[in-house]
Amino acid sequence: MQVPPSGSSFAVPSRRALLRGIGSAAALTAAVPLLSACGGSSGSGGDPKTVTLGSNASDAVPKKAFADIYAAFQKRNGIKVAVNTKDHNTFQEQINSYLQGTPDDVFTWFAGYRMQFFAAKGLTSPIDDVWQMIGANFPDAMKQLSKGEDGKYYFVPLYTYPWALFYRKSVFRQHGYKVPTTWDELVALCEQMKKDGLVPVAFGDKDGWPAMGTFDQINFRLNGYEFHKSLMAGKESWTDAKVKTVFDHWAELLPYHQDGAVGRTWQDAAQTLVSKKAGMYLLGSFVAQQFTDKADLDDLDFFAFPEINSAYGQDTVEAPTDGFMLSKAPKNRAGAVKLLEFLGTPQAESFYLASDPSVVAASSNAPTSSYTPLQKKAYAMISGAKSLTQFMDRDSRPDFTSTVMQPALQNFIRNPKGVDSILSSIERQKKTIFAQS
Repeated sequence: MQVPPSGSSFAVPSRRALLRGIGSAAALTAAVPLLSACGGSSGSGGDPKTVTLGSNASDAVPKKAFADIYAAFQKRNGIKVAVNTKDHNTFQEQINSYLQGTPDDVFTWFAGYRMQFFAAKGLTSPIDDVWQMIGANFPDAMKQLSKGEDGKYYFVPLYTYPWALFYRKSVFRQHGYKVPTTWDELVALCEQMKKDGLVPVAFGDKDGWPAMGTFDQINFRLNGYEFHKSLMAGKESWTDAKVKTVFDHWAELLPYHQDGAVGRTWQDAAQTLVSKKAGMYLLGSFVAQQFTDKADLDDLDFFAFPEINSAYGQDTVEAPTDGFMLSKAPKNRAGAVKLLEFLGTPQAESFYLASDPSVVAASSNAPTSSYTPLQKKAYAMISGAKSLTQFMDRDSRPDFTSTVMQPALQNFIRNPKGVDSILSSIERQKKTIFAQS
């Protein structure tokens, strides 16, 4: 696959105006947050030689990769980064109360709607001054993903990655499997894998979010990017026949998914791909973090989710973008700004990617010469996409996705025949949540 030369920008248009309708979240609570700031950030003024940072990077690989960046920053600027790491899902569940309390100076978060939501609530600080220093490092698509609805910058992107169907090359060679490009070919492949004694599709949805990726893929392949974006914005009905057809397709594929998914983490599901017990796994490229043996990692490959509707082909890629934000009242703003400026450099991205080769740099100036074949393929997939999505729980209201969609999709997985009542329930709750100002 042709890979853009080192230093070239993503060949994607600036994303269209991001989803609107950001309002107050029912999820905002007055409870005392369990996700609290580092002790060093308390008190007036804070420590000028320390920047506190709230992190959701609890898995071993990204945790080390981030530590490498912070160590490089301290060596360069003499400022220590005091990291407050929480379990990834706990961090997401408690982010509302965390930001309303006494958060750390800087915190890890996601581009797009989820970033805009907190910016609009005044729970984060604009960082236009940072972007005056780092702007030349990023393509327009990344700039747009980093802005709030007021046009100000609130986010520094670090890396991005595609969602796709991952597989072991040796397993495909052994059985003579071919990469499917259509829905019928995918179903036929699943059937053959089942006959061959494999779990066709590894699956773990204990944490609630992985199933959203399956819905997203089927929806924008079937109904296109514009409908998907509009549905996430609350502008379409979940009882629409188009949505029902998505679940009909999913129900056709569900028997080929790993049993007991609601009780399994994504990491455990990934191990069935590592051990060659599963034929495929639909997930982000961070699945590579679970391939700790180099020979296994070299054997990992992926392909885009197959075409369902020829009108849309495979022109949309789900490519979530992760990075950093500045809290509403940082104790050490000067130090935090210096950290954000460093995080927006190709050098910082290189430090991260050296330890976590499962993702690709958000910067268009980051060197790609050291990319693995998997990274080069991911870069090409993202750069060649007509449209980019972030992910259901990033492209819609956080209260809607966490309180409505996560349990609804788990209910569907448990009982796909109950889809009509599930969709009616989603629509009722959606109307209430999106009606809030």
